[in-house]
Amino acid sequence: MSTLKKPIVTEKATALNEKGQYSFAVERTANKVQIKKEIEALYGVTVTGISTIRTIGKLKSKSTKGGSVTGRRAHGKKAIVTVKEGDVIDFYNGI
Repeated sequence: MSTLKKPIVTEKATALNEKGQYSFAVERTANKVQIKKEIEALYGVTVTGISTIRTIGKLKSKSTKGGSVTGRRAHGKKAIVTVKEGDVIDFYNGI
C-alpha cells in the first residue's frame, strides 16, 4: 500500500516549490520515515526534511425532506517535504 495519496497543488503549496518544499496528502498512519523512503524512491530526489500536519474534517450539514442531516468529512494528514538544493519534483511530467 502506498503512503502517498496525491500531491497538493494549490497556490500556497505551489509558492513553496520555489523554496524546494513540496506538499503531499498522505495516509493518516504514515510516519516520516515511510514518507521519506517513498518520495526518494518515486521521484529520485534527496529529502532533507519533512513536516507533517494532521487535518480535521469539516462539519457538513444539509436540509432534506426528512429533516436536517449532519456529518463530517474524513480526517487527513499532509506532509511538507524539503528536498536537497538543486533537486526538483515535477508533478506535471508525463501529462
